[in-house]
Amino acid sequence: MSVEATTERVLRLLALLQHRPSWTATELAAELGVTDRSVRRDVERLRAVGYPVHATAGVGGGYQLGAGTRLPPLLLDDDEAIATAVSLRMASGGTVAGAGEAALRALAKLDQVMPPRLRAEVRAVHGATETLHGPGIEIDPELLVTLARACRDAVRVRFRYAARDGGERERTVEPVRMVATGRRWYLMAWDTGRADWRTFRLDRMREVVATTWRFRAREHPDPVAYVQRSVTEAPYRYLARVRVHARADQVRELVPPQVGRVEEDRDGWCVLVVGGEELDWLAVHVARLGFEAEVLEPPELREAVARLARRLAAMAGTG
Repeated sequence: MSVEATTERVLRLLALLQHRPSWTATELAAELGVTDRSVRRDVERLRAVGYPVHATAGVGGGYQLGAGTRLPPLLLDDDEAIATAVSLRMASGGTVAGAGEAALRALAKLDQVMPPRLRAEVRAVHGATETLHGPGIEIDPELLVTLARACRDAVRVRFRYAARDGGERERTVEPVRMVATGRRWYLMAWDTGRADWRTFRLDRMREVVATTWRFRAREHPDPVAYVQRSVTEAPYRYLARVRVHARADQVRELVPPQVGRVEEDRDGWCVLVVGGEELDWLAVHVARLGFEAEVLEPPELREAVARLARRLAAMAGTG
């Protein structure tokens, strides 16, 4: 087998070890399509470059990726190195507390080991790019790690959650996935106390603890779609459905996913679902899209649109 093929297999082994806490040699061999002996050799290769792979003998034993004392060398091709550097630049202004400084430190280290030709390309991208960051809520990175591990290991999480009325209640959930909207982070999870799926804002979670209680994964909605529906519909007094004479992708360019949901329709139309506390705000929001539109619901929004039309006509001197 070629050196390239062996390297690719070792990287696949590393990815498997990172995917879940423990694997038997037989399981790894089946995933990689090799023998148990090849798995042992590949494990030794990982150890040789600094990855602490622990082995447990006996029934129920296997391999586990441990926490290392130093960062092993990265194996990146040209495209991956450039993508990593650009991503670190973007992360320097993100919503994870302390991540900006950490991203800049990592970027400096990556810059040191890049060949000159790649360093020049990355700096060209940086020199031609500015990032506009809106107001966001910073999240403790330890909270992200705790929830990510709980999702990966399928263990229940217990925390106190601040409701909109200001009160705090203890919740126990089975976490599935975290979703970032650009301004906020959300957790989609099965709420054991309410026996239903729920969305939780990470900035409202307190005293988060990953328990040792494992759960069996259950079928769940698509996390991205579920969180989008929750943040665009549930929190608001009014929920509007407006048929817009434009392609769905055109409207999505104007309406961020955390603001509204766009559904496909027929004959060059789509349906915008958007929530709001004020009908006048909803009327203005739809009107400023610049497309022909038809209010489907609620009826009160039609009245708000008519009032807005009369005020605009009066301002233009045509009313």
